[in-house]
Amino acid sequence: MDQIYQLLAIMLGAILANNFIFSQFLGICPFLGVSKKVDTAVGMGIAVTFVMGLASAVCFLVNNYVLIPLGLGYMQTVAFILVIASLVQFIEMFLQKSMPSLYTALGVYLPLITTNCAVLGVVLLNVQNNYNFISSVVYGITGGLGFLLAIVLFASIRERLVFADYPKCWDGFPIALVTAGLMALAFMGFSGLKIW
Repeated sequence: MDQIYQLLAIMLGAILANNFIFSQFLGICPFLGVSKKVDTAVGMGIAVTFVMGLASAVCFLVNNYVLIPLGLGYMQTVAFILVIASLVQFIEMFLQKSMPSLYTALGVYLPLITTNCAVLGVVLLNVQNNYNFISSVVYGITGGLGFLLAIVLFASIRERLVFADYPKCWDGFPIALVTAGLMALAFMGFSGLKIW
């Protein structure tokens, strides 16, 4: 029963209270770059969620069954970056073959998942928090779902900002930053969330 409560706490924390975008400020580049349309935001969020979940699983195995037994714990960051780059390359080839419209819509931002600090952050936080395999995968997937929630909400607001009335000097990026800041304040309201 304690394991279920721990997983529930990890899930709610990753999605709401410790959201990678609004609380930990990881993954801001694709958050600001791909959030102009809801369609591309959903595609990017799903791709990041998939990569985060898969990277959490593979990096846990690499860390616990290769690096630590060989005494190469100091190589974690390099090994994790190589694993993430390989996974993103695989996903890029898969999307190009099976979903070419999404592949073209994501454009240059798809390879940027490789350098998305939220993906590297989730695997490093898994190691730092000493999560087991299931907790690591749950944290990776729900961290990606939190990223998906944040980017879709932000994209839907940005689509409506086209019709908003605000000073001309705030047009484009400045109003996007103000909106992101207000959303971060709203998500900080979840920081005092108590489950039991």
